[in-house]
Amino acid sequence: MGAAARLDALGLQLPTVAAPVAAYVPAVRSGDHVWTSGQLPFVAGSLPATGKVGDGPGLVTPQDATALARTAALNALAAVAALVESEGGPSGADALDRVGRVVKVVGFVASDPSFTGQPAVVNGASLLLHEVLGDAGVHARSAVGVAVLPLDSPVEVELVVELLA
Repeated sequence: MGAAARLDALGLQLPTVAAPVAAYVPAVRSGDHVWTSGQLPFVAGSLPATGKVGDGPGLVTPQDATALARTAALNALAAVAALVESEGGPSGADALDRVGRVVKVVGFVASDPSFTGQPAVVNGASLLLHEVLGDAGVHARSAVGVAVLPLDSPVEVELVVELLA
């Protein structure tokens, strides 16, 4: 089953790639690898939640942050697909069939100082990649707690993927 069929089975669609908020591009290719810029969990152009992740009043819950990491990973896949398409490859979700492997995921979690559950939050991204890409979505990963992210986003995800010829 291809990535487009898996996305459909999950009830998901690749979103439009978010416009950069500074001087960079959403993804670049070097050789067989694509590096995405850090992707925020934008939905229809806006962040569904902002703030620090943790347990307590006024904080983004770990469960909500996990869902946001999933969305950020979907946005990163959209950046990969758009780059493949821009190089004359397949379009839309079919472009993801060119991914031979997700090599590395880095997930950043804007964390309350007492929060140590970053790996569980970034699992949202990891699980989505496996669901969409199958074995090609299994990867090495870092989950990093940070003080603040752009636009006060609770999470940010970046990918390194290897493309098939």
